[in-house]
Amino acid sequence: MKTLDLIVPCYNEEEALPIFYNTVVPIVDGLADSAVRFLFVDDGSRDKTRAVLRDLAEKDERVRYISFSRNFGKEAAMLAGLRATNADYIGIIDADLQHDPQLLPEMLRAVSEEGYDIAAARRVDRIGESKLKSGFSKAFYKIINRISDASIEEGAQDYRIMRRKVVQAILSMPEYNRFSKGIFSWVGFQTKWFPHENRARSAGRSKWSFGNLLTYAMDGIVNFSTAPLKISLFFGSALSFVGIIYALYIIIRTLLLGSDVPGYPSIFSAILIIGGFILLFLGVLGEYISRIYMEVKNRPNYIIDETNIIPETDEKK
Repeated sequence: MKTLDLIVPCYNEEEALPIFYNTVVPIVDGLADSAVRFLFVDDGSRDKTRAVLRDLAEKDERVRYISFSRNFGKEAAMLAGLRATNADYIGIIDADLQHDPQLLPEMLRAVSEEGYDIAAARRVDRIGESKLKSGFSKAFYKIINRISDASIEEGAQDYRIMRRKVVQAILSMPEYNRFSKGIFSWVGFQTKWFPHENRARSAGRSKWSFGNLLTYAMDGIVNFSTAPLKISLFFGSALSFVGIIYALYIIIRTLLLGSDVPGYPSIFSAILIIGGFILLFLGVLGEYISRIYMEVKNRPNYIIDETNIIPETDEKK
């Protein structure tokens, strides 16, 4: 019998977890020839999420959980889950039921019977989102697919089921600054996509503000492309060329017509424009340097405070 571990990142989901459990259990119980376990990763929740997980683990031996010492982010939660599992197939699904669990049987069939390595969901609509947020999201996919070698499907979600070899490939990428959507794409493998309509949360509030999503998008671009650095080089070279041409023009004009009254407004404008470009590109360079700084410090991605996973499980992995 094949084993399937469902990794469920959680942050302040005490209201959603019982609904998630009661909704998903009947679905996974109907999966033939598959032993399913739940691996909840509590990302330093400030509510009673950990207590709910303890209760679920007491009444269902299939429930395992990891609780962080503080909030480290969803990327760290997914990484912890991937490191802790030793199953044949590994899934990732959100606790708020915005990922439709009814897709699980079809997704498992795709990787277990149809020869695919990954079965992943992608959003096909933006119902419930503001036009500004939707516009930025579409622009992000266009930009990152144009400037990086990681082709990310538009609307791709973390919701997926993967073969063991895919997880091993993901874990072979040990970087501290993680952007899982890019990593999932970069490792390759045969993927079957499942269209997925937007769903409302089962309970609680979204933890992703527009600012969080914008920062996440910037992380993706910086982590998977050096194009911003090349753009800086291009603009710097272009401005230098324009400056040289203008200097030659001034010299020749002065020799032929003599000097005239200096154009203070044009000089002031040029200083502001060039100075703005310099600060902008120093900021871009700083983003890359800051990531190098975090990588060389070699800090752990997360710290585990509590877990019911026994050491023998990890040793078998």
